[in-house]
Amino acid sequence: MTTDHIDDSTAPLIEHLAELRNRILYSLGAFTLAFLVAWYFWKPVFNLLSAPLCNVLAGRGQQCQLVLIKMQEGFFVSMKIGLWGGFAIAFPVIAYQMWRFVAPGLYRSEKRAFLPFLVASPVMFALGGSVAYFVILPWAFDFFLSYQDSFKAAVEEGGSLAAAPAGVVFQGSMESYLSLTMSFVLAFGICFQLPVLLSLMGRAGLVSSRGLKATRKYAIIGILAVAATVTPPDVMSQLILFSVIYPLYEVSIFLIARFEREREAQMRADGTWVDLDEEDEAPEAGPGKA
Repeated sequence: MTTDHIDDSTAPLIEHLAELRNRILYSLGAFTLAFLVAWYFWKPVFNLLSAPLCNVLAGRGQQCQLVLIKMQEGFFVSMKIGLWGGFAIAFPVIAYQMWRFVAPGLYRSEKRAFLPFLVASPVMFALGGSVAYFVILPWAFDFFLSYQDSFKAAVEEGGSLAAAPAGVVFQGSMESYLSLTMSFVLAFGICFQLPVLLSLMGRAGLVSSRGLKATRKYAIIGILAVAATVTPPDVMSQLILFSVIYPLYEVSIFLIARFEREREAQMRADGTWVDLDEEDEAPEAGPGKA
């Protein structure tokens, strides 16, 4: 009888593992196909990614020209674009396969609560990447390239060209520029997941708006640490990312407080609401005042 019980319990486990294997294979197949497509069109993608730099250089009257420092640099750039582009293209398929694997184990109410966050995640990532591409990168590149002007001013004010420092002109590496650009886009895309993650945790009851308000100072330190980790090693990039992430933290508090009000209203209507503050104050009255 024990053997039959063990056999009955292992059959579902094998089925779940087989389904997980199929979902992983479907995801890998989608990623491989998307990688080949992105790698084939890596040149137009790189031209698109270099547009913010080229526009800033054109505004300064400079030619947009990146150089290959290492012989294999161009190949590695194409592979990086293929990998990142392939993951971005295949992400909807990968997310769908994850959902198909997890959904059968959820209640209908849990599916309705979780599905909006699954849809919001890629939307927020695209929004963060767009903010980085259209707003942050042009401003950051213009700031970084402004240091050329200090050398030009020195040449004009020196009076003697021999005594003046040599002129500095930007000639960036193709691979380093791609890494810098993708770091900004990826960092902003990931950090824009903060409201989605905290809201999901708030919906599940793992965090509260009161708790997030009480830990603001620790959140500031944590956000600064994340900004220092995911951005290039300069203070300006870290401050830019912090100035974008922290308002998202406040948005998360607002969304969780809204969920809590909706939950409280529903529980009061059902007659299942328990005010924890009143329960904490009740023992203070003492047994003699009952």
